[in-house]
Amino acid sequence: MEPTHTPGGPTAERLLHRLEWQVIRRLDGLLQGSHRTAFRGFGTDFLDLREYEPGDDVRHIDWNVTARMDTPFVRQYAEDRELTAWLLLDRSPSMGFGPIDRPKELVLCELATTFARLLTRGGNRVGAILFDNEIEETLPPRSTRNQVLALTRSLMRPARSNGAITDLTGLLETAQGVIRRRSLVVLISDFITAPGWERPLLQLTERHEVVAIRLLDPREYELPDAGVIVVEDAETGEQLVVDSSDTEFRRRLREAGEHREAELRALTLRAGVDIYEVSTADDLVQALVRIIESRKWRRR
Repeated sequence: MEPTHTPGGPTAERLLHRLEWQVIRRLDGLLQGSHRTAFRGFGTDFLDLREYEPGDDVRHIDWNVTARMDTPFVRQYAEDRELTAWLLLDRSPSMGFGPIDRPKELVLCELATTFARLLTRGGNRVGAILFDNEIEETLPPRSTRNQVLALTRSLMRPARSNGAITDLTGLLETAQGVIRRRSLVVLISDFITAPGWERPLLQLTERHEVVAIRLLDPREYELPDAGVIVVEDAETGEQLVVDSSDTEFRRRLREAGEHREAELRALTLRAGVDIYEVSTADDLVQALVRIIESRKWRRR
């Protein structure tokens, strides 16, 4: 396992400022505002009509008004004006794996901060539950920039470790009890976890819109040919000596990764949850464009 990196540099303010300039501004240019409708609210109470904007759900077009005005108009619903989002964030030991300057925990911090800022600047409320095999912290939903900074500070603190294998069931069951109002729930994890978490995930989808993002590092299942090396289980700390030049060993490791990925996709599919992958090697802007564009088309 790589040495743990302290995400984001010396201060939360500097990290947020960097993301606002290097990520969010680029998203604005690339998507022309369509990310503002990728996570639209859920309401059914009709409030008003407004002109169509790129990225709006075409199912909300009022064709009678559109025909009269000779320009597209969409119906606006109560929840369209305010969205409550919850970020469920896995800070377990395996999230420390990855390049020394960009482990999964840093990608988690950047993703969560960016999502929170994209949502709060539109007046939406964002809360978070931080999990390191126990509930580490719960941030009630708020809609300010200070809320984003509070989240970023929490994610920049080193996570605790109790040496146990992660079980996401605890995080998902806690979310069921904490999240009362219908919300967008974004689960960000590497999904290195004990089995059984899919049941509370399914229960969450009965009331909320749930999106899953799997963080991964390309080297998790692709060892370099470096001869005899010592590998360490990121969750338990157990060490094992392996011959990374053994072709059969490398093949089995790769197949294990492919099997785990297929199983994860099958489980989330049965729960009705969209799952996206973000790698430590990805450009964050391009990764977010993939997620947002995919969601935009799914909602049509």
